[in-house]
Amino acid sequence: ASKLAPALAALARFKSTSSSATSLKQRVEQLIPEKNAEVKEVKQKYGDRVLGETTVNMAYGGMRGIKGMIWDTSLLDADEGIRFRGLSIPEVQQQLPKPKGATETTPEALFWLLLTGEIPTAAQAQSITDELNSRASLPQFVIDLIDRCPSTLHPMSQLSLAVNALQHDSQFAKAYHAGINRKDYWDPVFEDSLDLLAKLPLVASRIYRNVFKDGKHGSVDASVDYSQNFANLLGFAENAEFADLMRLYLVIHSDHEGGNVSAHTTHLVGSALSDPYLSFAAGLNGLAGPLHGLANQEVLRWIIKMQEEIGTDTPTEDQIREYCWATLNSGRVVPGYGHAVLRKTDPRYMAQREFAQKNLPEDNLFKTVSALYKVVPGVLTEHGKTKNPWPNVDAHSGVLLRHYGLVEQDFYTVLFGVSRAFGVLSQLIWDRALGFSIERPKSLTTESIRAMFEKK
Repeated sequence: ASKLAPALAALARFKSTSSSATSLKQRVEQLIPEKNAEVKEVKQKYGDRVLGETTVNMAYGGMRGIKGMIWDTSLLDADEGIRFRGLSIPEVQQQLPKPKGATETTPEALFWLLLTGEIPTAAQAQSITDELNSRASLPQFVIDLIDRCPSTLHPMSQLSLAVNALQHDSQFAKAYHAGINRKDYWDPVFEDSLDLLAKLPLVASRIYRNVFKDGKHGSVDASVDYSQNFANLLGFAENAEFADLMRLYLVIHSDHEGGNVSAHTTHLVGSALSDPYLSFAAGLNGLAGPLHGLANQEVLRWIIKMQEEIGTDTPTEDQIREYCWATLNSGRVVPGYGHAVLRKTDPRYMAQREFAQKNLPEDNLFKTVSALYKVVPGVLTEHGKTKNPWPNVDAHSGVLLRHYGLVEQDFYTVLFGVSRAFGVLSQLIWDRALGFSIERPKSLTTESIRAMFEKK
């Protein structure tokens, strides 16, 4: 077990909220003075302490491993994986409330946890569902904008375009222009964040139906939860398992510390007091990059290509081992394996594996993924060039989506984007509530680094 486990567990209040607050917004408002006092105390006590050293290799290597930002909603441990406000993924699955008839918890319940550190009651989770459903509509000009996009424009570009357009109605932008007190910044940021979350399934499904289907669109059902509505809007209303997959997918992809590209970008742009729409759109543009959000479709394409080249959709472990070596010997990587921080199997992978074992155990693609899980770590260990030979979240998600008929791989990153909104917007609200500064790290030139060490 990780040495951090006790401290991580202490971050969450392992009981349902006992506060008199009747809404999430009221609860956040109650917590702000407490959290500000905590930050003030930490800065007073430890403000001059050193968090860690920074090496030249870190500066050239994407700042990997540098401890230099605050992200309270989640913490990634190399041995345990992600914890949301102190709770592991299995604990989130077990302790957060589920809708009636569902087997998975909801992103709405997770949103309450991320913002408050408290496990919501079923009624509190439902209040977020109701709030989001009440805000789920799009301005006509945004509908027209999406509908005018050529089907050849990548779905992620369309999503970013639409989120930027929704900025037209930003409450924070209007409040800032009117001279709002900086102590109250969090309030319109909270409102913008809920508005944006509510509208994302409508935007994403409209893009999906326009690009890949018949261009016909549904409407939000106020009686069901966020993930069921998203499944309905995409065209999977009749499949209860797909709705549960959406719940699982949206929860486990929501937050993964603050240093990844989409989270850091949202935080960085938000630090300039750009509103949630502009900040999240910037994060989406980072998520669209091949090294970040496109990994799950690359995994699926690699597996399908392997099956085609071997000539069977049920390759043996020996055939898989041989194909993996051929991939590595050609200078490529086996996609879906390894992680910048994790040093064990990603718990997000395990959550998806357990879902597959329960719902699609005879699916041939899942059988191949299971065989890869047996084979690849040994091959990568023998190869000797990876610190972590275990699968990450991307090694599984595409297989699940494909099983239920969502086969359009260019749309997978859009689903990731909808999910990631819950995490990054939770932290963005707290960024403004705690008065975080504009981000401005110090950069160096290669020549200045050379001079720094050569003159000694």
